[in-house]
Amino acid sequence: MSQGVDTYNMSWEIPGEGVIISEVNELYVVGCGLDVYMFGDNMTDLIGSCISICADDRGVMERASVDGSCNGIDCCYISFPRDLSGFMFKLVRRNGTRAQLDDAKVFLSEEYTLVLSDLYSGWVNTSNLYSSRFEIAITDQPNCERAQVNKDSYACNNESNCKNLPSQRGYNCLCPNNRQGNPYVVNGCTPAYDPRPKKNCTTSCGNMSIPFPFGIEEGCYANVNFRLNCTPSDSITVLDRRYAQYRVTRLSLDDGFLAVSNMLNDTSSNNMERIVNSNYDGTYEFEYYYESIVDGIFDFSQEDEIIIKWVVANLTCQEAMQSNAKYACVSHNSNCQNVTRGKTHYGYRCKCNDGFHGNPYLQNENSCTGCSHGKMYDPTKKKCVMSAKKHNLILGIAVGVACGLGSIMVALCAIILISKWKKGIRRRIRRAYFKKNQGLLLEQLISNESTTNKTMIFSLEELEEATNNFDATRVLGCGGHGTVYKGILLDQRVVAIKKSKVVEQIEIDQFINEVAILSQIIHRNVVKLFGCCLEDEVPLLVFEFISNGTLYDLLHTDTMAKCLLSWDDRIRIAMEAAGALSYLHSAAEIPIFHRDVKSSNILMDDNFTAKVSDFGTSRSLSLHETHVVTIVQGTFSYLDPEYYYTGELTEKSDVYSFGVILVELLTRKKPIFINNLGAKQSLSHYFIEGLQEGSLMEILDSQVVEEADQEEIDDIASLTEACLRAKGGQRPTMKEVEMRLQFLRNKMMREARNFPKYDEEIEPLLRPHARDLHAHTNPVNAAHLTSQGVSGFSLEHQFASSIYLPR
Repeated sequence: MSQGVDTYNMSWEIPGEGVIISEVNELYVVGCGLDVYMFGDNMTDLIGSCISICADDRGVMERASVDGSCNGIDCCYISFPRDLSGFMFKLVRRNGTRAQLDDAKVFLSEEYTLVLSDLYSGWVNTSNLYSSRFEIAITDQPNCERAQVNKDSYACNNESNCKNLPSQRGYNCLCPNNRQGNPYVVNGCTPAYDPRPKKNCTTSCGNMSIPFPFGIEEGCYANVNFRLNCTPSDSITVLDRRYAQYRVTRLSLDDGFLAVSNMLNDTSSNNMERIVNSNYDGTYEFEYYYESIVDGIFDFSQEDEIIIKWVVANLTCQEAMQSNAKYACVSHNSNCQNVTRGKTHYGYRCKCNDGFHGNPYLQNENSCTGCSHGKMYDPTKKKCVMSAKKHNLILGIAVGVACGLGSIMVALCAIILISKWKKGIRRRIRRAYFKKNQGLLLEQLISNESTTNKTMIFSLEELEEATNNFDATRVLGCGGHGTVYKGILLDQRVVAIKKSKVVEQIEIDQFINEVAILSQIIHRNVVKLFGCCLEDEVPLLVFEFISNGTLYDLLHTDTMAKCLLSWDDRIRIAMEAAGALSYLHSAAEIPIFHRDVKSSNILMDDNFTAKVSDFGTSRSLSLHETHVVTIVQGTFSYLDPEYYYTGELTEKSDVYSFGVILVELLTRKKPIFINNLGAKQSLSHYFIEGLQEGSLMEILDSQVVEEADQEEIDDIASLTEACLRAKGGQRPTMKEVEMRLQFLRNKMMREARNFPKYDEEIEPLLRPHARDLHAHTNPVNAAHLTSQGVSGFSLEHQFASSIYLPR
């Protein structure tokens, strides 16, 4: 404080986050006639005060350096009562003092004498901070309790303790008393005793063995207190202490002692020492005792030899076992023993269990081990000795081993024979099933196929492996003719495996019929058959896997939600399914009638391309046949009424079933549905009634009404009505249906791309206006429709016009 300044205020804060001023610091003020006040965060938080006055006219620095004291004469100080992140102080000049100092010096220090030395050598004329002690603080949370809530940001490792800082300013971490190191890193608090010596340690010095926990080289001893020195010239083992050196003559792990002699460089002839763990931070130190007052701690076996007892640590066995990282008895065949003298507990040591010998402080081959076979450990001789019963024991073991090996060999042979016998039985059973399931006939049926499209006959083992033994979780669906499983073949192909519900020979014939039919079909809209298996009681078919379910699922699973299929998709799917059926009817080598056309038999692949499936009820015809009389089969809601009453199956039966699918695409209603009156109703009859009553737009799916124009709806409605005619002869062929759908879709695509409508002169032959939809009931009107407005001719026109002509 310079002349004329009566009051001086100053504050000091930590240089950065994560640092605190430790409570071990003190604030020193050197000067004359001063009142000093120290505050915490604000002027209301008074930490302490002191007064500094001058006794004579000598210089303050001179007196301070000579006296070396700070008792209020020329100097006073204030101790920190707690850790602080900053502080404020106030200097007030006292009135009536004899002498004034030009400058008052304020400084923070641990040791006052060091500061005075620097002061005396010339200190700058400002306030200074010197030799203060700082500690690390974690300040992202106010205390340990808050910090431990979030384990990701908690700074202390799993071994350290958390300490709160004052005034909710944060926390810091400390290693526990029995550990040392860095509490802020994983495994940073290391045990004072390290039970893991490094490899290839020197284990002897001259004739003396140096067993762990003692060692000579760095990393070979458990801690520094177990370190021994080996003099290279004399091969003498030396225990080097801070105050003396001892020559080690004997070392015992079992009894826990060092025998030493020849005390060299002893600075205190009457002090002895014992190795214990006594430091608060877990390190090992020697405790010093005097002969005259320590009775019986050291055992003097002779004048020139001193027995020094030692322990691993001053812990009880129970305390030591609580932490595996610092527990010394690491051998599996060792135990912990408490070391006491009277009622005084000194620590613990390790010892091999009864019947074992070696080093209990190791885990390797030198740890506690039993004697070799036929020997027993003699604790008196401290070595393994031969057992009197050795020969009888060896003989008994040899006989037992021979009998055991013989029994094992017999059992193995029996297992192998039984396994081969069972495999032979399974092979014969599978061969019998193969013949029963018309396998030989099927081989003949598919023998003429080309090599590239050859239908494979799989073994049952291949399909069991592909389906995880037909696990229930692999089931894709169940139908009237069997269960379908998902499988993965050895070549990584994903397949659908159909396991038929075969119990009668007629159903086996149907199964073989399906294989024979599918083996002839190669069409992009027909599910591809990879092969079959006939080695089980129930025959199996292997198809390509179709990933997106059935058309039935897409239309009817959730009618409240918008359908995934747009109007264009529905026309395309109808065209693809019609193309597959048209191929079966007219392009296949032998005409095939599907007999079970329905939306659940139209599968959708990854690109929502239609795939016709399930040919279990299909029938093939010779080239001169137009129909066949069979037992009526199929799904009732799709069944051709003419086929139902007459039993005559024709290609027009599939056309009727396809018409029901077209109605499903238009209305998103099931083939048999519950109407507004709560009664079951046939979808085909519902559609015909709506068409005749002029309420077509009311029964259509709302999405169709939004996306399609009136002309497209009329075209599909008239085609659908033609397919659903009661008499098969009045229905179009599947080829005509396919061509009409192609014609309609091409027209839709041209309109979408704004292409010229070159066919505008062709009044839609299959799409009369709504008021003329009843014209199909009158053949004359139908013929009249087909003869108007035609100025050009194409194959499409031919098929379109022929739909309404009488057959």
